[in-house]
Amino acid sequence: MKIRTLVINAVIASLYVVVTSLLAFMSFGAIQFRIAEMLNHLAVFNKKYIIGIVGGVLISNLFFSTMVVYDLVFGVAHSLLSLLIMSGITRKITNVWIKMSINTLCFTLGSGLIAWELYLALQLPFWFSYFTVAIGELVVMGIGMPIMIYIDKKVHFNKQIEG
Repeated sequence: MKIRTLVINAVIASLYVVVTSLLAFMSFGAIQFRIAEMLNHLAVFNKKYIIGIVGGVLISNLFFSTMVVYDLVFGVAHSLLSLLIMSGITRKITNVWIKMSINTLCFTLGSGLIAWELYLALQLPFWFSYFTVAIGELVVMGIGMPIMIYIDKKVHFNKQIEG
């Protein structure tokens, strides 16, 4: 891995951690709007961003979650699996809006992992948790789509990580 790729992913992970920690009150639990999840859309531009995104999730869950062990397993798995599934599905798709929509769908549907976590850890009702976490994911990633496209027009995410 190139030093540039490593440094950019460290910055992405750091950004994810900072945003999640500053908004921790709404980033964890059965009803959550984890604003840092908008960064998941970086993987649409280049799958090399997956390392930084998943690293940010891991560090955030390690230091700021009240359910550390559960969040390290289920939260990291949710992000990694959703990103890998999206990457596989969209491999031949070039339209960024379609790729981001698929990414949003993967994360929203994948919220079942977080609902399962909440059921196991806190005995919260699975379907209610699935609904609330999925809605939060859908809203945040949906709002993130035009934001990330706008930022990409200015900084060109793919060019940044490729050098």
